[in-house]
Amino acid sequence: MHEIEIVDEYGERRPIQIPLERPLTLFIDKRELVTLMTLGSRPELLVLGYLLNQRLIQSVQQVAAIQVDWEVEAAAVTTRGGLSDLESRTARRVVTTGCGQGTVYGNALAQLDQVRLPDAATARIRQGTLRQMLERLREQDSIHRRAGSVHGCALFQGTEMLMFVEDVGRHNAIDTIAGWMAMHGVTGADKVFYTTGRLTSEMVMKAAQMGVPIVVSRNGVTQMGHDLATRLGMTLFGRAANRHFLCYTGFDRFDAEPLPPPANPVRVVSG
Repeated sequence: MHEIEIVDEYGERRPIQIPLERPLTLFIDKRELVTLMTLGSRPELLVLGYLLNQRLIQSVQQVAAIQVDWEVEAAAVTTRGGLSDLESRTARRVVTTGCGQGTVYGNALAQLDQVRLPDAATARIRQGTLRQMLERLREQDSIHRRAGSVHGCALFQGTEMLMFVEDVGRHNAIDTIAGWMAMHGVTGADKVFYTTGRLTSEMVMKAAQMGVPIVVSRNGVTQMGHDLATRLGMTLFGRAANRHFLCYTGFDRFDAEPLPPPANPVRVVSG
């Protein structure tokens, strides 16, 4: 965190803390690939998850080492035997709606048809479980609560939060979770992924590549995100906070436990 001085609405000067954003340039086998803007809390996991979600590597076993040097703001990845056709695989880029402009390589988009998520009989969520997840997140100490300016993502198994991470962009946060899953051999079939960010096609694609069939967001969903989730058979919840939510896709995975209607519904009388 970084301390600055501000003037508030009462005309008072006071110090506050703001997130410290840092560039991290990623090199693969001495070849520069991309610069990520990040809080830098778990850079090795971020780099590993980025490579996995971009489908530049298929497994953690392909990586021999990840060395992060903040003095030169760089992360050097050494692979086992090199990566074939890296130039051609990273030549086609799609600039996404990720915070600060995300990038998805064409190779990742092309491999979506290979993604297979568990069926609705084995991967489900109850409304009560969703409510308890949101309550757990509301209690979570966070940079966003203290300073704003960041996105948070979490991985749940039932009501247990396995990991929580914040970063300047939601795509960095989900990549960090993907890296954590790969390092610990955690699969996504029985997990639920949560994000504070909107559910764009990029976020849906990354969650699917992690094998997670159920995604919850405090924000909404875009048309491409909705279409992609429908195509993949994924369940999306949006506008989820407190007891409120919208289930956009994958209703067959959701065991609803409807709330009672308001005691005194507002009636609109035209005249």
